[in-house]
Amino acid sequence: MSTKDFVEKDYYKVLGVPKDATDAEVKKAYRKLAREYHPDANKGDTKAEERFKEISEANDVLGDPKKRKEYDEARALFGNGGFRAGPGGAGGNFNFDLGDLFGGAPGGGQGAGAGGFGGGGGGLGDVFGGLFNRGGAGTRVQPRRGQDIESEVTLSFTEAVDGATVPLRMSSQAPCKACSGTGDKNGTPRVCPTCVGTGQVSRGTGGGFSLTDPCVDCKGRGLIAQDPCDVCKGSGRAKSARTMQVRIPAGVLDGQRIRLRGKGSPGERGGPAGDLYVVVHVDAHPVFGRKGDNLTVTVPVTFPEAALGGEVKVPTLGGPPVTLKLPAGTPNGRTMRARGKGAVRKDGTRGDLLVTVEVSVPKDLGTDAQDALEAYRKSTAGEDPRAELFQAAKGA
Repeated sequence: MSTKDFVEKDYYKVLGVPKDATDAEVKKAYRKLAREYHPDANKGDTKAEERFKEISEANDVLGDPKKRKEYDEARALFGNGGFRAGPGGAGGNFNFDLGDLFGGAPGGGQGAGAGGFGGGGGGLGDVFGGLFNRGGAGTRVQPRRGQDIESEVTLSFTEAVDGATVPLRMSSQAPCKACSGTGDKNGTPRVCPTCVGTGQVSRGTGGGFSLTDPCVDCKGRGLIAQDPCDVCKGSGRAKSARTMQVRIPAGVLDGQRIRLRGKGSPGERGGPAGDLYVVVHVDAHPVFGRKGDNLTVTVPVTFPEAALGGEVKVPTLGGPPVTLKLPAGTPNGRTMRARGKGAVRKDGTRGDLLVTVEVSVPKDLGTDAQDALEAYRKSTAGEDPRAELFQAAKGA
């Protein structure tokens, strides 16, 4: 929405509401008119289509409290159209080109000769520069946020569980030291005439809507170097390498992306720094695994321990072993839980250690052990552990 539209168009009249209309009254009037003039209800009617665009444009301003306030201030300041645009305009208090007033070519033209409102310093250009952050001599180049940076780090399994501080060397864009970030050899860049220092330009999409894109002439900086710096070629930015000590929180997972606010590229003209995103890779551990906040481990046990029960020692990550009581008749593959021996959670507590039992079958048996197992087999000859399996398969 241009400043010229704010001065010349009476959006209250378009919606048919008084200037002191409440937000609810504005909304109600817009909905009624939008239904009446909607293109779907007036197929092929170009006048209705244009009317619908006007209604949408008016609602875009009056329906937004901030835009409505700026609109009211602009029209009050300029006497509701007391200034006329274009050469030879009739009526009003003055006759000058609004293009000069709102950030057009500086200097002469009708704007410079009518009541002292020229394109130079001061005057109405300063007023509008303050009201709408647009062009004119009072334009203030806006701060610009620094770019986000993404890096990667590889941790050991233990570091990922307990957390670690690691050095991270990064290359990013920073203000050019040769020109102090101005992009100009003499440190005196000029405001971009295309976007008048905002770094952005708007383009209409129809129906009263507009999109904002980075300015292609200044590449979003809002400034253009008059004598480009030899180092940064006028961009004001140069590559900078630095090493940071980055704290990786405890309990981080493999492939997790961590965001560190304000640790990215420095901003321009007082703008905030960007963010640093660190993608974490975790090396595998020869003994332990990970399942969310829990650690996993597989512990071999003998057949007598599984059949008769007993106590088995289980290793923990970075701590003393724990002793688990194995119930008699424990099957192969059963998982037991050692509470509080897992990974660190976000709240500082720990997950559990999940212990899976694996019955170990010896490859070589001594004579006594072999005789004992033969005796055991004879004593259990009448038992068939696969009977239920076949019965279930037949029933299915």
